[in-house]
Amino acid sequence: MSAVVNEHERVIKAPAEVVGALLDRLSADDDPLFPTPAWAAMAFDRPLGVGATGGHGPVRYSVTEYEPGRRVRFAFTPPDNGFHEMTVEPMGEGRCRVRHVLETELLGRNRLLWPAVVRPLHDTVIEEVFDNVERAAAGGCARPVRWSPRVRLYNRLMWSRPETVGIPEAAQLIRTAVDRPGYEDAYRMELLPGQLRDPEAWTGILRDAFPVIAREGDELLLEVEVRGLTARASILVDERYVTLSSTVRTDTLRGRIYWAVVKQAHPFMARLMLRRTHRKLALATPAAGERDLERRRSAVSGPSHLVSG
Repeated sequence: MSAVVNEHERVIKAPAEVVGALLDRLSADDDPLFPTPAWAAMAFDRPLGVGATGGHGPVRYSVTEYEPGRRVRFAFTPPDNGFHEMTVEPMGEGRCRVRHVLETELLGRNRLLWPAVVRPLHDTVIEEVFDNVERAAAGGCARPVRWSPRVRLYNRLMWSRPETVGIPEAAQLIRTAVDRPGYEDAYRMELLPGQLRDPEAWTGILRDAFPVIAREGDELLLEVEVRGLTARASILVDERYVTLSSTVRTDTLRGRIYWAVVKQAHPFMARLMLRRTHRKLALATPAAGERDLERRRSAVSGPSHLVSG
């Protein structure tokens, strides 16, 4: 076996009670600390507290110790072992120390995965958590962590992929856009915390190549201009998903020949463009700490001009 002890700490220019209140909101819908949507959110089967089970992405753990405003410890779910915990320590008036510790015994393939993959990702995520502590508690982060080329590559490779679904009932524009279509498909991805919900922001899925010809509520209808075809695409953004739908009718012999070839690549290209735009908008979203700070400022002074992308 191989023991790992990984420690991170940072002095924050804010009172411990302020930072502790942020710690207590880990995994909540308005979590100000975990670096979403760039990384999978921390989520549990119940509010933060002893017994809560969940994790973030493929990393699974449960809360075993919790001192509100001061400390929370998570035990890794078997076959993993060990724990990670985050603490807030007062350092006198107006300052505190935030510390994260991970301890585990590496077994099997984890001996190779830890140095090559897991440690660089873990170190980046924890430093981003500390960045968000600074943003939310102290009003800004002077030196935010930078992603290494390796971390950027891993983030791209690990990004979730679209799932194939039927055209949603709410996508009424595309359902009536083409009479007697010979082909239909739809792909969707789950919206992440902080991602834009305005369908106009998602037109880059199709590289802005097709004009928007109608909008109804949260759905945009786009015209796909190809000779010999009648084709439309739809972007629907609801409370949980963004869905890209397509419908096609071939009108001429030339159109049928063209579509017979293009149809082979269409599903791959549709999923690729949806996934690429999903990640691009996620990485352009303001950090969780910035969003929390802006929410609190807006509550005092009115609407914000903060935008993402």
